[in-house]
Amino acid sequence: MFIKCSALVSGACYAVLISDLTVAAVSQVQGSASRFTESQGSSLSQHSMDMSLNEAVSLGLRRNYNIRSLKLQRAREKFDLYVTEGMFNPKLKLSGEHRLARGSADRSRTTRIAPAVNLLGEYGTNVELGWNQRFSTTKKTGELNSEGLGLTVIQPLLRGAGKEVTSAPLRLAHLTEQVNKLNVKSSVSETLYQIVSAYRALMKSQNQVVLATNAHKRAVSLLAVNELLIASGRVAKFDTVQIEADIATQELAVEEAKNQQQASRLLLLKLLALDLSTPIRASDSLKVVRLEIDQDTALRLAQANQPQFLSTLLQSEQAALNLLLAQDKSRWDLSLEAGVNQLNEQHGSTGANRAWDSYTGLKLEIPIGDRSSKQGEVHAQTLLEQQKLLEEQALLELKTRITDAIRGLDTLWRQLEISQRVIDLSKRKLAIETEKLNAGRSTNFQIISFEADLRAAEDSNLNAQMSYLDARAQLDLLLGVMLEHWEISLEHF
Repeated sequence: MFIKCSALVSGACYAVLISDLTVAAVSQVQGSASRFTESQGSSLSQHSMDMSLNEAVSLGLRRNYNIRSLKLQRAREKFDLYVTEGMFNPKLKLSGEHRLARGSADRSRTTRIAPAVNLLGEYGTNVELGWNQRFSTTKKTGELNSEGLGLTVIQPLLRGAGKEVTSAPLRLAHLTEQVNKLNVKSSVSETLYQIVSAYRALMKSQNQVVLATNAHKRAVSLLAVNELLIASGRVAKFDTVQIEADIATQELAVEEAKNQQQASRLLLLKLLALDLSTPIRASDSLKVVRLEIDQDTALRLAQANQPQFLSTLLQSEQAALNLLLAQDKSRWDLSLEAGVNQLNEQHGSTGANRAWDSYTGLKLEIPIGDRSSKQGEVHAQTLLEQQKLLEEQALLELKTRITDAIRGLDTLWRQLEISQRVIDLSKRKLAIETEKLNAGRSTNFQIISFEADLRAAEDSNLNAQMSYLDARAQLDLLLGVMLEHWEISLEHF
């Protein structure tokens, strides 16, 4: 295309020429860029399955290895509690034997059946009722049948006496169960956070692929415009070297983004316990909403829900009960014992003999020179005092972490707002500079420089969004409301 212009209108003619060239370049670039986008899109999403964050969380709760292992652990813990809760239930023991004996003096055959029932009372009373029946036959004496009933009652007066001491193991078991439930909540919340973080990492890498692809398209568009300007004789051929180098850089960025996307996909599949060849794609859009919460409210939530903090409080109660048991163990063993026995015997056809007896007494056992009981008491006392210190330390650490989390969340939001303004200004700056290039008042170097600024601003904005979302998830984890936020119940654990 050649246009003859006078000196007075050369500027206007140049502007018209550049405008025509730009339109033609854009048309050509749209075709090449669309083909590039289609090839990239087909390689990224071919045969892929869209997965929302809710679906990922649901899958993780069912398939994650840590959670499945946790369910097995909870089966053991629940049975331990079940066993302890039966400490005041009657316990039946059945025993029996059948024996054949042969000696130089005589031969005998003996059968014995001896069921017994034992019951522990809530004040430490131990009651045992037993029945003993014996059938014996010898060659010399003939048959001997006997049966007897025995009842024994033992009431501790010092060691092991009282409702507080007797029920202490049961209360310890209930406290342990509460701690176990809090540990379950902490473990499930941590796993849920890992799944959410992995999903958002996949979202981030997908967006990075889009940003890198768009930057590559803009570089290709700039090269197409310069090639048309070269064809018209307005730009030297060597001026495109910078653009070609920038295109190569953007292609490298696209490959790096795609590699990161695959790494994020594998991490998410691992957490979901799915086949690593599954071509999943995060389908949720990136939405960031500011969280309004003050430190006092956050602290109250954490004190009521934070598993580690609540476990520390429960461990203090456990330490107090262990001290009670240790002090009881160091006491003298004084017990009141009473019992009654009845025995019926029958020797063949000679007749039956009946006898009974009863007894009441005191049993005293005084350990002398045994330091182990005092050792247990000292250990329990110091552990209780240490636990009180840990409780104060846990509260202080919780306040510190919440203060840092709230402040960090506000800072990340301001950074997010600033990064968005930087994007807007970078786009305006690039658009103005592109118009100046069309008017012949700028250079490719300046365009490439401003393009790099826009690319950096987009990366910073994306990082700011993901950092804010991650900080919100970490705050939910810190406050102990991660499961409540996702409306997840632990009733099946």
